[in-house]
Amino acid sequence: MPLSATQKEEVIKKFQTAKGDTGSPEVQIALLTRRIDRLTEHLKAHQHDVHSRRGLLSMIAKRRRLINFLSKLEKDRALEITKKIGLKD
Repeated sequence: MPLSATQKEEVIKKFQTAKGDTGSPEVQIALLTRRIDRLTEHLKAHQHDVHSRRGLLSMIAKRRRLINFLSKLEKDRALEITKKIGLKD
């Protein structure tokens, strides 16, 4: 489920590292997290939607890869973003 332009702008402004930043790992992780949350709510109501569930799993895997990439570069930034978005590890 795509995010509206206003929701996307809101997330980008909250997590950007510099003005005009839209592609940093922090922004990408935050956008994926917002999409994952929305899709999770959808799947609670539509439990047999297998195609959306597959998309959800791929988004979760992509977010995990981005967090791993960021932790290899700078562990502190990775820990900070996981705390901000509310992930456990």
